[in-house]
Amino acid sequence: MSLADLTLARWRGLDPAAARRHAEEAARRVGGRLVRLDTSARPDPVRHRAVIERAGQRYALIPGGEVAVGYDVDAWRPSPGTLASYREESLAAGYGFETDPRAELARVMTPPRTVALPAVLMALEPGKLPEPPSLVAASYAEDGLRLPRPDEWEHACGAGAGTLFRWGDDVPEDTAPYGGGTGPHQLPNPFGLRIASDVYDSAEMTADPGSVYGGDGGAAVCGGYGTLLAWLPLATANRNPGTAELLHGPEGEGLFEEFNARAVIDLD
Repeated sequence: MSLADLTLARWRGLDPAAARRHAEEAARRVGGRLVRLDTSARPDPVRHRAVIERAGQRYALIPGGEVAVGYDVDAWRPSPGTLASYREESLAAGYGFETDPRAELARVMTPPRTVALPAVLMALEPGKLPEPPSLVAASYAEDGLRLPRPDEWEHACGAGAGTLFRWGDDVPEDTAPYGGGTGPHQLPNPFGLRIASDVYDSAEMTADPGSVYGGDGGAAVCGGYGTLLAWLPLATANRNPGTAELLHGPEGEGLFEEFNARAVIDLD
């Protein structure tokens, strides 16, 4: 089996020895080394977690296959508290938000869809953009890297969760979507990625100029949009169209250091 054809379903079903063989082959394929393989039976959808180091950078093995990405806003079942906070905060703010928060979600979320993806290596953590966004793809290519495609980013972030956020459908209580602290957004996801963890500092560009994921630079927080909309930039399928327009517009040439990019290595 080609490593590029390693599906999430197959990865979940491997025994520890087989998972190690696949991870070591992935490391060999890219000229790196396997530095960690967690094969404990965790209660998450991935089971195995492989970390590979190449040229001083650490990557997670992200299996692919036919996977579900996007989000069905009509299927969203928020808690009564989330709905109450939206009414009391977002609607009362006077910005003209829709009465039904699902309409606000639909404006920024990608639609539900099934896509076929190859297995890849993806950097555990993103790095700040080293240059204006128009130059990043070419700079990455010089090192045998590329930017993630939107489908790949969503799959890597959500890891098959199928919920609004990678941890569930509601915002965490007693914490904020920025500034460290505690909460599920601060934990590595099932693949081991540090991703969508801080609305101010974790916005990531992708190969699609219209799709920036993982944060909005704190615009919703600073704007006083309310708790739900302040957290929404961390939603797995939130492509942040306004943030993407800012990054790739004239202002982006001077603001690029506020954004991130996550390296991807192909395994074929």
